[in-house]
Amino acid sequence: MKKTYKYRLLGNNQTITNAEKWLALCQRLYNVALEQRIKCYQQFSKSLSCYDQINQLPELRAEFPEYKNVGSQVLCDVIERLDKAYKSFFRRIKQGDKAGFPRFKNRDRYNSFTLSQSGWKLDGKYLTIRNVGRFKLRLSRPIEGNIKTVSVHRQSGNWYVCFSCDKVPEKKLEPCLKSVGIDVGIKTFCVDSDGNQTESPKYFRNAEKQLRVRQRVLSRRVKGSLGRKDARLLVAKTHEKVANQRNDFLHKVANHYITNYGTIYVEDLNIKGMSKNHHLAKSINDASWGKFFEMLSYKAEEAGRLVIEVPRFEPTSKTCSQCGAVNQELKLNDRQWVCKSCGVLHDRDYNAAKNILRVGQTLQELTYGNTQSVS
Repeated sequence: MKKTYKYRLLGNNQTITNAEKWLALCQRLYNVALEQRIKCYQQFSKSLSCYDQINQLPELRAEFPEYKNVGSQVLCDVIERLDKAYKSFFRRIKQGDKAGFPRFKNRDRYNSFTLSQSGWKLDGKYLTIRNVGRFKLRLSRPIEGNIKTVSVHRQSGNWYVCFSCDKVPEKKLEPCLKSVGIDVGIKTFCVDSDGNQTESPKYFRNAEKQLRVRQRVLSRRVKGSLGRKDARLLVAKTHEKVANQRNDFLHKVANHYITNYGTIYVEDLNIKGMSKNHHLAKSINDASWGKFFEMLSYKAEEAGRLVIEVPRFEPTSKTCSQCGAVNQELKLNDRQWVCKSCGVLHDRDYNAAKNILRVGQTLQELTYGNTQSVS
């Protein structure tokens, strides 16, 4: 299986300066390549391909000596990145979605470069990149598998490296016959069919006060000044901390379910459509259900577990998990309700989780037969 390992990088001033110089040159090449594509189409009604522009790189390095120190693979990756932006733009247009045309990048929007099989050397906890220097890694966990690409990122004033590895050995857990249904929400992050509740930490909501102050300071700074640069960095660090807190929380919740259950049923939610509700959009995005489901999926693949998405063909919150009667009068702010048919008192989210488990198991039996699908 494939896996990416991310580590913090530390380097001396000369190494950091060289890395920033590489980023500046890559950003300039990206903009020149984008301008070339635009002018070629405007003047000749012809589109340049990725390979056409890659074949021009030797001429670029001959004419501009500063590019000779930048690895050829790094320059090729810049052109390929632009090509991906074009393909993504046209794919969204064909699908009828809103799509922005690839735009020019300033220095704050171009923050990484990628190397493939050459130009770098990993020796224990030290990463050496030719013509850049030696970085020290905070090696929090061992790297497994075969390293295919090395990406160096600048993020909020810090530097990180991502090793994309292939043939990473799977870490199968002991078989488990337990199944669980999970219902996600806003007030409570998730409730499972066993009655366990996980409260929503609301990291972004808690950071809004600090973020509001720092954004106000940023808006008052003069564009291009050092003060504005420092203020922008503080805003970025606030967002980064929120993202790190949220990822840590999601990893722990996902690990809990992967460790303790063999089959996990979740609801196939239209998160993008739900986010169009302006009253709930901020809370939905803060909860980050999509990333949680993504973590469950890839952790299950590695551990030999099964995650099944249950389609939303019935109202899981309004359906009584005891008798199947549907309460059409149930409102969004009703957290508990009594079934008029059987008289059972239901907690809204717990009832939905039990319905997700029931429907998921029924669909699994219809699809695969009455067998246990646990590795």
